[in-house]
Amino acid sequence: MARIKARGDPIPSTYMWGSRVRFRRMLLGMSQEKLGEKLGLTFQQIQKYEKGINRIGASRLFDLAQVLGVSVQFFYEEAPTGEVPRFVADGFAERPAESSIVEFLRSRDGLELNKAFVRIADVQARRAIVELSAQPGRR
Repeated sequence: MARIKARGDPIPSTYMWGSRVRFRRMLLGMSQEKLGEKLGLTFQQIQKYEKGINRIGASRLFDLAQVLGVSVQFFYEEAPTGEVPRFVADGFAERPAESSIVEFLRSRDGLELNKAFVRIADVQARRAIVELSAQPGRR
């Protein structure tokens, strides 16, 4: 039996766009309040967009793209195509771990960790960090 969408449940496409808004806003180091100011909205409205609670209309998506310095296509980059998945040979299919990596990179911690890592100029220090993180729980 199909579940009826409860009020407040995110709409999949709106949630996808909202997560892309959040990702880009965080990448720019912009607060929800600042983004809201630039769009003439409250930070609460930005929160609702980012959580997928409120739909983002076409004109608002265009405005968001302008303020965030991206094309409108940016919000569609990971949109499902509606195509039936074809058989993909081993080694080419996206693994569940890869999608969890993408989700981590979109998080505040993931974004901050990546920004900090990129600022490390010493190649040997970066390599040591990678090696250390590749062996969790080992001392």
